[in-house]
Amino acid sequence: MAALVAACAALVTASPIFAQSPAAPRTILAIGAHAGDIELTAGEVLLAQHDKGDRIVLLHMTLGEGGNPKLSPEAYGAQKKREAEAVASAMGAEVLFAPYRDGEVPNTEEARRYVADVIRQVKPTLIITHWKNSMHRDHSNTSAIVQDAVLLASLEGVKTAHPAWRGVRSVWYAENWEDAEGFQPYVYVSTAGVVPRWREIVSKYEFARGTTSGFPYIDYYTALATVRGSEARTGQAEAFDIESYGKKRVLQSVP
Repeated sequence: MAALVAACAALVTASPIFAQSPAAPRTILAIGAHAGDIELTAGEVLLAQHDKGDRIVLLHMTLGEGGNPKLSPEAYGAQKKREAEAVASAMGAEVLFAPYRDGEVPNTEEARRYVADVIRQVKPTLIITHWKNSMHRDHSNTSAIVQDAVLLASLEGVKTAHPAWRGVRSVWYAENWEDAEGFQPYVYVSTAGVVPRWREIVSKYEFARGTTSGFPYIDYYTALATVRGSEARTGQAEAFDIESYGKKRVLQSVP
């Protein structure tokens, strides 16, 4: 219980969320259920942070190989992997692929240990992933896996290929129209100036251009960036939620 409390406390992002002072380069691990998920929902911020010198690592739990009705999962999976590698290269990010299949992300101890070992290998200070409530079980399972994996990665007694890592300071949940239930924008990060470049990069995904399902992903998230930017008075922005226990500020005096 003490280890769990300590791990949860480490994720509480109170005043640091609002701090604007220069920071040393960070490592950000972005974990999506399907190749393309996290680049659409958090890609603007990831691109902006790479420009600032941060290390960006993408982990795709699946390729999303079942999403093209005109291609077999094998053929579309190969295409999605090529697209994911091209997008990561253009963003200046590293990319990792988990061994799971589209629609079958398992909410299991094995999956938690896999992600925990990735966390230990990558050594992120910030993790970005899906919000916990979703119409797509791959998304909600990924979120649950990540939450537990952060704890497992921090425990010396949990043995994986890499040593324990306790440096994760926070987990942010990206805004996704499929994960809307209970999501409340809390952290706003300005993306003004990077959106045109982000649009060009994510268009390397065929599905993002709306040609497989008809949903205009790139236009949708561009419009959302404008809405969130208007709310934050910063032109364009991406918004993230965090766990409720992190939503507090500790001040020495009233502002």
